[in-house]
Amino acid sequence: MVDVGDKPISVRSAFASGSIRMEVDTYKAIRDNTLKKGDVIPVARLAGIQAAKRTAELVPLCHPLALSGVEVRVSLDESLPGCRVEGFVRTTAQTGVEMEALTAVSVALLTIYDMAKAVDRTMVISDIVLREKRGGTRGDFISGP
Repeated sequence: MVDVGDKPISVRSAFASGSIRMEVDTYKAIRDNTLKKGDVIPVARLAGIQAAKRTAELVPLCHPLALSGVEVRVSLDESLPGCRVEGFVRTTAQTGVEMEALTAVSVALLTIYDMAKAVDRTMVISDIVLREKRGGTRGDFISGP
C-alpha cells in the first residue's frame, strides 16, 4: 500500500455511476416487482452500501477507511431499458474514496444482474465511471459530460 501518513486529513468525497441494460420484459419485471428473488432496487441499494464499506477487503492495495456517508441510488430508465446506479461516498481521511464509490456502483449493478439472471442472460453492465472527486491535495476532479 502507498504510505499516506504525511498527507493532511481532509474531507473527501466521490461520485460514480453505471448502468445495466436488459430486455423490456426484464425491465418490466423489476419495475413491477415480480421477480422470484424479490424487490431488486432496495436489495441492490443495500448491496452497494455494504460493498462501499468493504472495499478494502475486496481491492488488495486499497486503504481501509472510516466512511462518514454512503448513498446509493438505483433508478429505472425505460430508455435503456434498464437501471442506472449512482454512488456517493464521503469521509474525512488522508486518502480519497473513489474506489469505494466505484465498488458501490459495481456491486449494486452485479446484484441487479444476479436477481434478474433467471429471466434474462443478455443483460449488459456498462459505463461504470468516476464522475467526481472532491478534496485532497490534488484537488477536485469532475469528468466531462
